[in-house]
Amino acid sequence: MIRVLHLRARPGWRTALAGVLLFTAFIIPGVMLLVGQGEPAFTRVDTWWQAFVFTLRSPFWDGLNAFLNSIGYVGMLVLHALLAAALLVWRRPVTATFALTSGVAALALTQLAKVVVGRQRPEGAKVLADTGSYPSGHVSATTAFLVVLLVLLGRWWVTVLAVLGVIAMMISRTYLSAHWLSDVFGGACLASGVVFLLWWRFRRSCIAEDARSDGKAIWSARALRRRPGAGRAE
Repeated sequence: MIRVLHLRARPGWRTALAGVLLFTAFIIPGVMLLVGQGEPAFTRVDTWWQAFVFTLRSPFWDGLNAFLNSIGYVGMLVLHALLAAALLVWRRPVTATFALTSGVAALALTQLAKVVVGRQRPEGAKVLADTGSYPSGHVSATTAFLVVLLVLLGRWWVTVLAVLGVIAMMISRTYLSAHWLSDVFGGACLASGVVFLLWWRFRRSCIAEDARSDGKAIWSARALRRRPGAGRAE
């Protein structure tokens, strides 16, 4: 039987340390923006990058980034919900809780940080955007979903897909002038840190649950119970 999930029992301290470091990388720029006098040094890089991506604008890239804009927030929430539903079908309620909680927690903290930091967005945004630039909600939502997939599937190609997906959304948000470069890095660090910290909390239960389920979906398990002689040794 092909097992879809590949949950690896790595040392817990590594997962927790990665989560703490990533979350700290989100916190520090936010604090600098909130309480710093004048502009933090990284805003120079923000300004340079914004001027650079402005030179890349074309109808083709406008269309592609408009598509990424449409799927990067609500679309990722829908994918989180579908993933949680699929995990429930596969008799993995604890893993489904981890997947859904990761998405909700990342976006809740993102919205809270937007309000607290209150950073102004770049001028000339090509899409409608809410108030608060730091951190990026689209990048946070995309990162949370892709890192959850990475944690659950544990395959090299998922790692490549996750990295490319996050980078694409980061570039897209700055291309559309919806965020500064530091905003998208903050969103990626926040979401990945939240997912790793939650995985550190859920990992043992999820691994044990996956081992008990033995790859069976709800309906296949029920069919097995209804089959005459099911469960008896042949």
